[in-house]
Amino acid sequence: MLCLSKRQCSIFTALCFLHMASAASYSQEREPKPQEGYQGMVVEPTLPVATDVPDRILVSWSRNPATSFSVTWRSKAGADAVAEIAEATKGPQFLKNVERAKGETSKLKTNLGVVHMHAATFDGLKPDTLYTYRVGSKRTRPLAKEFAGSQHADSVDYAWSEWFQVRTAKKFDKKVSPARFVYVGDAQNDVKSLWSRLIRESFRDAPRMTFMLHAGDLINRGNNDQEWGEWFHSGDFIFATVPQIAIPGNHEYDRDPFHPNYEKNPGERYLTRRWAQRFEFPKNGPKGMTENVYYIDVQGIRIIGLDSRSNEVELQAKWLEGVLKNNPNRWTIVTHHHPVYSTSRGRDNPQLRKYWQPLYEKYGVDLVLQGHDHSYGRSAPLAVHDHDHEHGHNHDHAGESNVATGLRVADSKGPVYVVSVSGPKMYSLKDYSKGENPFEKHIANTQLYQVIDINHDALSYAAKTPTGETVDHFHIVKDAKGDSTFMDHHDH
Repeated sequence: MLCLSKRQCSIFTALCFLHMASAASYSQEREPKPQEGYQGMVVEPTLPVATDVPDRILVSWSRNPATSFSVTWRSKAGADAVAEIAEATKGPQFLKNVERAKGETSKLKTNLGVVHMHAATFDGLKPDTLYTYRVGSKRTRPLAKEFAGSQHADSVDYAWSEWFQVRTAKKFDKKVSPARFVYVGDAQNDVKSLWSRLIRESFRDAPRMTFMLHAGDLINRGNNDQEWGEWFHSGDFIFATVPQIAIPGNHEYDRDPFHPNYEKNPGERYLTRRWAQRFEFPKNGPKGMTENVYYIDVQGIRIIGLDSRSNEVELQAKWLEGVLKNNPNRWTIVTHHHPVYSTSRGRDNPQLRKYWQPLYEKYGVDLVLQGHDHSYGRSAPLAVHDHDHEHGHNHDHAGESNVATGLRVADSKGPVYVVSVSGPKMYSLKDYSKGENPFEKHIANTQLYQVIDINHDALSYAAKTPTGETVDHFHIVKDAKGDSTFMDHHDH
């Protein structure tokens, strides 16, 4: 038992009062503020340390989506990486028919140490067929003897992922096969904390989607490995089972202490080195620009990815014209990060309107999907450059309202422009003067994903919140000649 003198008791009591007063003051100072949409949370390490077991697995397309798909993953070390595939079966019988492909490996220096990135492509596959695959990395630490004796030799030598399933695309032969995809704008901030619920809800909404499209700024700092850990934590098995299409935003350009030119120019921002290691996209872009500028043909839809952060806007325009001019597909979708028309204050991209927009209109692009502005905007078909007066086409800004039916019908030949944001960082809407606003729908402070369905005759578009509410919806219908009619579905 502790015994204190009168004097000691007085001092102890005084100290207790001082402590309580200090604690109360500290508590008042730390009184939590109301939560905000963009919290700017600490980027906690999420699977930051690579091991022998493959992780951060992602499926994309580098060749014909009907007969191939590619997969990338990372592991701790070693150049020996493999991938296995078989047609899916009702039970484990597919294991009797597994074929193996060798992976390509390259080192990646990150802020959290050196890892190895692997890529493999499965080719010669059947269209519209469900395949199961897994990836493996050579063990750098031998399997413990008590386990090794009971394991198949493959598991003794390699650490494996689980078996995933991917369906190849349908073959395009004049008739467009129905396709569904999810498009999202910037994730960028608080990716694990606040973006994960949206991307997972999009999968619950469209689990049989053909692919997923990201319009840049996937994370905030392109060379911060923790942030890529958060992105993969959020997407998890979705990224390993649904082919991903992505183009870089300005935040994929980052200062890079491991870049060869860093000492000469430490302030320069380069496209993150992991971009080409992480994504396997077609190398059909302009010279010097490959997997950041490319096109992919899926089931009668041409998807063109451009890099609006690059200084080579005019160079991309020359390449783009050839890709649009020689296009056998019925539908054409272009995606880039910076918008042709900005939705938020203090932003404008006149170079894109100068070099890219006239080509969209001239060659009949249907949809332009963008990000960057951290708010939402969607136009009606919009054309400002008159290319076809000699053919009698009208290229005025979108058509007339039909109040009785709640539809807006437009006969313009220009594309529909969309700007969207999926992450929690939000900007104020841009104020347009009367008659100059290109947007039929303009929304602030809302996280959104878009579900887009395309078949031979129609494109259906719906913008949705993480709570499942549809906040924007339109259709484009094409006739036998390829002429389009636009229908804007307004809420009553």
